[in-house]
This record gives sequence, C-alpha cells and structure tokens, in this order.
Amino acid sequence: MFTMAPDISSTETEYGTVLLDKKSGKYWNLNPTGTLIWQSILGSGDLNDAVNALVDTYDVDRTTASRDAQSVIDGLVDAGIIVEEI
Repeated sequence: MFTMAPDISSTETEYGTVLLDKKSGKYWNLNPTGTLIWQSILGSGDLNDAVNALVDTYDVDRTTASRDAQSVIDGLVDAGIIVEEI
C-alpha cells in the first residue's frame, strides 16, 4: 500500500499534477498519464488499481500498463513523494 509522504502537497492543473516537497522546495510535474497513476495510488494504495485505470482509459495492454505504472511509482518512491507501507 502506498501513501503520500507527509511533506508533499499536490495541485492539479489543466496539464496534469504539480507535486511540491514543502521541506526541500523541490517540485515535480506529472503529465495526465502520471496523474491518473497518482490518483489511483492515492485512492487505493494499490498498483493493480493504477494498472486497471490505465487499461480502462488508454488503448494499452495490461503488460504495458503494468510496466508503465510500476515505473512511475518507482520514480515517486525514489523521490520520496510516496512511501510504501509494509
């Protein structure tokens, strides 16, 4: 299960989502696909929900959707934007 790190704030824009680390001052921009993954992960904390959202929204197979969702999530974890609860 994934949750947003405590020092992160997010704002949706017409272009996707802007994420700000209030502690470091760093920010990131997510495109609409990244935003869909972000919203899915925050909604349920589950990778499979993000994959399902990609498959339902875009013309993409599950293997590609799974790889892409995992890549975005890995990047968010590496940046300290989301944390995995064990």
